[in-house]
Amino acid sequence: MQGNNSNLKNLIIYEIYVRNHGPNGNFSDVLKDLERIKSMGVDIIWLMPIYPIGKKNMKGTLGCPYSIQDYREINPEYGTFQDFQTLLNAAHQNNLKIMLDIVFNHTSCDSTLVNIHPEYFHQDKHGNPITTVPAWSDVIDLKYPNDELEKYLIDTLCYWVEMGVDGFRCDVASIIPLPFWLEAKAQVEAINPNFIWLAESVETGWVIERRRHGLTAHADAELYRAFDLTYIYDIWALFKAAVSRTLPVERYLEMIENQKGTYPHDYIKMRCVENHDNLRIMAFAQNENIAQAWTAFEVFLPGAFLIYAGQESASKKTPSLFDIDKVKWGDYSLQNWLTRLFQIKKSKIFTNGNHYFLAAKPAIQSIWIDQDVVFYNIFNINDVKEPITCQLSDGLYEDLISQEYFQISNGKLDLNGASALIFKVSPSLEFTTMRFKLLEHFDD
Repeated sequence: MQGNNSNLKNLIIYEIYVRNHGPNGNFSDVLKDLERIKSMGVDIIWLMPIYPIGKKNMKGTLGCPYSIQDYREINPEYGTFQDFQTLLNAAHQNNLKIMLDIVFNHTSCDSTLVNIHPEYFHQDKHGNPITTVPAWSDVIDLKYPNDELEKYLIDTLCYWVEMGVDGFRCDVASIIPLPFWLEAKAQVEAINPNFIWLAESVETGWVIERRRHGLTAHADAELYRAFDLTYIYDIWALFKAAVSRTLPVERYLEMIENQKGTYPHDYIKMRCVENHDNLRIMAFAQNENIAQAWTAFEVFLPGAFLIYAGQESASKKTPSLFDIDKVKWGDYSLQNWLTRLFQIKKSKIFTNGNHYFLAAKPAIQSIWIDQDVVFYNIFNINDVKEPITCQLSDGLYEDLISQEYFQISNGKLDLNGASALIFKVSPSLEFTTMRFKLLEHFDD
């Protein structure tokens, strides 16, 4: 990473699958929704792939958006280039950025590239293009390094940047050679020095497995040389286990803390509780209150936050990638609550401050400290009904989320059913932070 990235540390990113976002499944539906999305405090709209989808070996009735025929065309399901440009212009008028999904590990089995340049692809012993991930049967993998291929791909990136897009979310970025990303970044930033790069970094186990087979796989720490933000897939399995209560929550908190020493000093993670590849938080948390507690917890960790369209309606269903499977919007039951979280997230303390864990049970407690400001955070991940012990002086405290007051008496706080609380408290207070196993050898 280069320069000052503090302005990216509290980004709110909103993921949209155009096919399933609105009644018509096109750019016009997204255009009509811009004002509502902006009102939530969103900074960036990430559009899942908007390109034509391959027909050969197609999955489902309409195919997967990650099986791309042509990187420089628009899926006619969604509209025309003019429709896309209209959406892009309207987003900019609403102070929203547009991030495109870039899929440079593979194309569809009938892509324009494979028809013209079969040598750009991994091949079997018979010369047939193949995927290196057997489960991805509807795609074939590009083979790096290849100067001509890489020039075509970087020219493609510049093509979209010149059109006015503001960022790229790069699919499985970890398995594409880092020198390619570095060169791509240099050429894109010559056009737009403020361009935003998000890497879909992959789970650690997958990095290890691909390396065993002699395939490219970069760890997140390497990706920060080219990318501004990476996914939290390095600890995603621990997150899911903590939510499902098959892993002590202390273990998950330990790994979050460990990120501070694993990555560059100014690293930024994109936190989330769901996305298009994973179950909705409402589908795997024990109840809605716990789901909200975990959502608030991830929002107020160091880094940006992703909301997947439909999350504001407490949706339990992850839309199919391969078919028409519309988001059921209902009454947007969580929109006001999420909007309040995102408003608080814009406080400078989340870009300039330091974060510490205080307790893991029965509710997670943490603090953010920035000079003369302290935020005391409580996340009721176990839906605790009885009063909890906290490290605050007795008195009345205003919750920044609900803007209601809570009483602390004899060091005890009744959460009154709240999923999450944030108090702005005196910086003169002293707090006992958690000591993780990774720090125990310093105790002498």
